Amino acid sequence: MSLAAIILTYNEERHISRALASIAGIATEVFVVDSFSSDRTVELARAQGATVLQNKFVNYAKQFQWGLDNAPITAPWIMRLDADEVIEPDLAARIRDELPRLGEDIAGVNLKRKHIFLGRWIRHGGRYPLLLLRIWRRGQGRIEDRWMDEHMILWGGGTVTFDGGFADHNLNDLTFFTDKHNKYATREAIDVINARHQLFQRDVDLVTEEGSRQAAVKRWIKERLYNRIPYQISAPAYFLFRLIFQLGFLDGKEGLVYHGLQGLWYRFLVGAKVDELEAAIAHLKDRAEMRAELRRLTGLVIDA
Repeated sequence: MSLAAIILTYNEERHISRALASIAGIATEVFVVDSFSSDRTVELARAQGATVLQNKFVNYAKQFQWGLDNAPITAPWIMRLDADEVIEPDLAARIRDELPRLGEDIAGVNLKRKHIFLGRWIRHGGRYPLLLLRIWRRGQGRIEDRWMDEHMILWGGGTVTFDGGFADHNLNDLTFFTDKHNKYATREAIDVINARHQLFQRDVDLVTEEGSRQAAVKRWIKERLYNRIPYQISAPAYFLFRLIFQLGFLDGKEGLVYHGLQGLWYRFLVGAKVDELEAAIAHLKDRAEMRAELRRLTGLVIDA
């Protein structure tokens, strides 16, 4: 089997060794695309045999695509892995045994990601399993050009889903979590505003037949239904739906914190930021002026 893994990093010394160890038995090529970390991330990655490339960060999508375009990948299969994610031994064994046997009609592999929060596996509230396209044939996949919620776009074949342990397990504290999601909210707000005003080129929609159907359906519901409801109504309703109808209350006190922050506070924050940014550009008629004002307010490099 020959598999290349691409991992994006910025000050990930707490996670990078764990991530690399989890794919040591399946990845024949490992490329760490680093955004000029100031900690020991690069040192630790190189110590475990990874090839480190560095590039200035704009957003996740552009950084990952830069890695795809510039890493000297020779393996026929590519895996996308975040620095705080882990491939557990049972999934590693399945990838090692079954990936080489896939027919030419299969271009990608979905993995079932679980989320570990405050040391607890969040099993309910619609959070497991999250089906994500994370392995694909070289030359048959790229990442969506979006500011937030970017997925892989696949062509030239269908997908299969591998069972096995695949965990998103960030070891940082709640301050890190809320700061990260505050930044995520700004980026998602930009995508919402762009959908309304066409300020910059929008990527093609996800294709359900050649990717993760779950991701495509969720995207459709969010953009066609959820985003059209006032956030003062949609965010609390979504939280209650997760907590009650999707049994989020079974995740205990850690789950209440997680669903409250990720399913209520974050969704409410996105809506509030959309309103704030919309008000800031309401007096502008020219799209270039709107983009310039959004760049000034958010610090994000927003181009046509």
